[in-house]
Amino acid sequence: MSRTTQAPPPRTTESRGAAPAPRRRPASPLGVPPGGAWGRAAWAFLAPVTLYLGLFYAYPLYRNLDLSLRDYTVRSFVQGDAPFTGLANYRKILDDPTFAPALLHTVVFTAVCLVFQYALGLALAVFFNQNFRLSATLRALFLVPWLLPLIVSASTWSWMLNSDSGIVNALLSALGIGPVNWLTSPSWSLASVIIANIWIGVPFNLVVLHSGLQSIPSNLYEAAALDGANAWQRFWRITFPLLRPVSAITLLLGLVYTLKVFDIIWIMTKGGPADSSTTFATWSYRLGFGNLLPAFGPGAAVGNLLVVAALVFGLVYVRVQRKQALS
Repeated sequence: MSRTTQAPPPRTTESRGAAPAPRRRPASPLGVPPGGAWGRAAWAFLAPVTLYLGLFYAYPLYRNLDLSLRDYTVRSFVQGDAPFTGLANYRKILDDPTFAPALLHTVVFTAVCLVFQYALGLALAVFFNQNFRLSATLRALFLVPWLLPLIVSASTWSWMLNSDSGIVNALLSALGIGPVNWLTSPSWSLASVIIANIWIGVPFNLVVLHSGLQSIPSNLYEAAALDGANAWQRFWRITFPLLRPVSAITLLLGLVYTLKVFDIIWIMTKGGPADSSTTFATWSYRLGFGNLLPAFGPGAAVGNLLVVAALVFGLVYVRVQRKQALS
């Protein structure tokens, strides 16, 4: 007859009077405990970008806001003793007769450029997405306007649209059409700078939208083709909806860039003639640096309006993206 031995019950570490075991600090995703050397290393890595943002973003914005709230002259700008005037500079630009035309031109310039840049960029992106022969070469050639310095592009368009010796008027005269004063007529100056800016901005839209098209699975198009969908239905039901996130960031970046376009307009028309192509960007520069007696305060106030407009559209974009992520 064998004797069976029973294993003793497992001993528990918790007892009525025992102290609870100390909790271990959670490790970082890299397996390194937070705090101490790891925390100092993290702040050391953040220091350069923090310093960069502070010096080149936060401080200039602060200085521009300070300029718009004081009555700066050349002497007070050097000595730093400009009197505080509050919102007087903002009231001054709102009462200026240039404000309404500059606002209208800024809206028209931004809206028309965005629409045509996006539409042409999307059409070219869909075209080059076919991966035909010489597709990569032609796509690289379309990047030339984007890679050229803006002063070169603007000068080239100024020569092409010259009323007397421009190639555009030469082509029009060959077709039996009279010359057009592209840069010197109040009716055509804004259209001229819009055409030049569209030409410069299309390659950016092409590159970003083409990269977005590459991320769409090809089996969706194959399934739609088997279901009898034509090319337009495949674009409208598959390409356009799936390209919406990329389109949103493309339009936002294009909006911010177009709002602050200055060099193209200034080189081609200087905002004229008779303020017919003046936008907030050129008006701000002309107030601050384009006169013998610069108006630093009103010029900074106009610049702050552009900053606020870009910030509002940026916040709208973030809000829309957050709603789409939660839905």
